[in-house]
Amino acid sequence: MVERLVSSHAPDFNMHTALGDGENFGKVSLGDYKGKWLVMFFYPLDFTFVCPTEITGFSDRFHSFKDLNAEVLGISTDSTYSHKAWINTPKDQNGLGKLKFPLASDITHKCAKDYGVYLEDEGISTRGLFIIDPDGIIKYQVVHDLNVGRSVSEVLRVLQALQTGGLCPLDWDEDSDLIEI
Repeated sequence: MVERLVSSHAPDFNMHTALGDGENFGKVSLGDYKGKWLVMFFYPLDFTFVCPTEITGFSDRFHSFKDLNAEVLGISTDSTYSHKAWINTPKDQNGLGKLKFPLASDITHKCAKDYGVYLEDEGISTRGLFIIDPDGIIKYQVVHDLNVGRSVSEVLRVLQALQTGGLCPLDWDEDSDLIEI
């Protein structure tokens, strides 16, 4: 049974990362994001076909997340060495090129399991995305099948809506009014 995580404390994590510069490795934990919003997304595998469109899309719009006091973290069950190789592979060869955020290695699958996105039979995660507030509370989660990429614009819209703290009607955007009661 899949568990709802929205409104609960985000499960802690500690993982190794390949930094977006394609040169260095690092480490990341939930505590690193205290005081900031975190957009954390899981993707199935490096060197696949839908994943690079999403990852480079998030990187291309990274400044928009930074403007909203948000960080971005991509996660798969691949190793940091695979992440680094993919970052250093040219885009025209199904690579990523340099990124503005790290890719974390959930090689033990613990993080994917804790967040309810792990596919046991395949050893990979589904496409799961979580928005975590500055206090470590999950405010948004969406999980879907492997063959459909996410919309960066929609993630930004939801992040902005969450940050208002108000009631946001259908198709709300930053130019819309909040519902007043």
